[in-house]
Amino acid sequence: MVTALVLLNVQRDKIPDLAERVAALDGVSEVYSVSGRYDLVALVRVRDTDALADVVTRKLLREPAITHSETLIGFRAYSRYDLDRLFGLGDPTAG
Repeated sequence: MVTALVLLNVQRDKIPDLAERVAALDGVSEVYSVSGRYDLVALVRVRDTDALADVVTRKLLREPAITHSETLIGFRAYSRYDLDRLFGLGDPTAG
């Protein structure tokens, strides 16, 4: 599984509507409105980097309300949750 955080700057009057559209995209598990340098953070969880490229470049970044983005790819997750099982992306034959 590939996990990425996509940091977004968005036209101010478009933030709520864009957040809803982004959250509805396949591969996007969560969208947060945040304070600080960025307006929204989209959490993307997909099977591989090809799927990530599809979500980010073919779907997400075609939104004209996005003025700037930065994508951070996660290398290793430190969590007490089994994220593969939680998101159904693990090996289906694994117990």
